[in-house]
Amino acid sequence: MLSEADITTHAQRIRDDGYTVIERAADPALVAALIGAVERIERDHQLGCAKTSFEGFKTLRVNNLLTYDEVFWEVPLHSSVLPVVEAVLDKECLLSSFCSLVLGPGQEAQPIHEDTQLIPLPRPHIPITLNAIWALSDFTATNGATRIIPGSHKYETSPVYGQDYDAVTATMPAGSVMLFDSALWHGGGPNSSEARRFAFSCAYCWGWMRQQENLQLGIPREIAQRFPRRLQELCGYSVYKGQFGHIDNRDPIELLGRERGKRMVWEATDVRNARLAGQATN
Repeated sequence: MLSEADITTHAQRIRDDGYTVIERAADPALVAALIGAVERIERDHQLGCAKTSFEGFKTLRVNNLLTYDEVFWEVPLHSSVLPVVEAVLDKECLLSSFCSLVLGPGQEAQPIHEDTQLIPLPRPHIPITLNAIWALSDFTATNGATRIIPGSHKYETSPVYGQDYDAVTATMPAGSVMLFDSALWHGGGPNSSEARRFAFSCAYCWGWMRQQENLQLGIPREIAQRFPRRLQELCGYSVYKGQFGHIDNRDPIELLGRERGKRMVWEATDVRNARLAGQATN
């Protein structure tokens, strides 16, 4: 559990440098359980490596992880990660995507890129998406640790795809989490080791943005009904600022059998005005 001072420090590092590392955020038991779950669903569902060069021909990418095993629910909600995300975005942020990044031996380096370059906003801009890279293996220079260019989230341009750049290798022990502004230039490193490198990418975005994964349709409702309420909200069963994401002026979390979290903005305005009027007559 991070202290308020720790949360503030990590959030400021993201704003200043574009990234921060929370060392050993996850305990070894959780790390082992997460690796075991990935290996099990890979085997049970006969999953293979990605089919594009960007995703990695020797990389196992499993999307929609929340549907496979309850242990994965702990990742987006982790108490050493989510509070930092909320400090940079806000408490009404959403889970944008969540997938495995298992680099096999011989996986080549991923091109340096940034995750928001398809969004037509002039750079630099405020953080709109934060990515949490969970190191389930030790991240080393030889097994594919993520490469980053510190401060590049403040550049006025995106990187040229396929061009080489001087980058820093983000080495860290297993259980650590690197949180970065998705405008930061980065890319997976090459795995020249003889072992697979296990990791997750868990990205968050503002509540007013469209998520990268369509979690409301991708996750069967009977599974979403079992989520903790906060995870339901992160997946989009919520209304941003009482306005964005409503269904016929109602909170979509009611579809999961929950009571609404708060009033819609229009109703809240009338209630506030009525209260003020009552105070004025007293």
